[in-house]
Amino acid sequence: MLNIPQIYLDEMIAHAIREYPLEACGLIAGTGDRVDGFYKTHNDAASARIYTVNPLDYLKADRDAEARGTSIIGVMHSHTHSEAYPSPTDVAQAPDPNWHYILVSLKHKDPILRSFSIVEGNIVEESVVRVNC
Repeated sequence: MLNIPQIYLDEMIAHAIREYPLEACGLIAGTGDRVDGFYKTHNDAASARIYTVNPLDYLKADRDAEARGTSIIGVMHSHTHSEAYPSPTDVAQAPDPNWHYILVSLKHKDPILRSFSIVEGNIVEESVVRVNC
């Protein structure tokens, strides 16, 4: 289960829509299963099919999260024309088995947000609980 304040859910979806037709990406910070921050990052791949988090954006987010007493606990990215489910590329590039992998699909009229854990190629969906700040 991943607990996300509504403000960060809204920011993730807005970021995905703003970056369309390219994939958007960002980092989530928090403690355990609680999201306490969202950092929009630049997609260095500049692609509608893949994403690469800008290294400087990652460093800034990591330092800011640490200064706030949290850490980077996952990544968010959008799928512009496919479902909110990790692609084979997403699975191959999943950097940390402890991270949460949030996907925002823009395939349908209304964006769909889902979260997953990816451990040694195994994908498990986790429930997203919207919480008030």
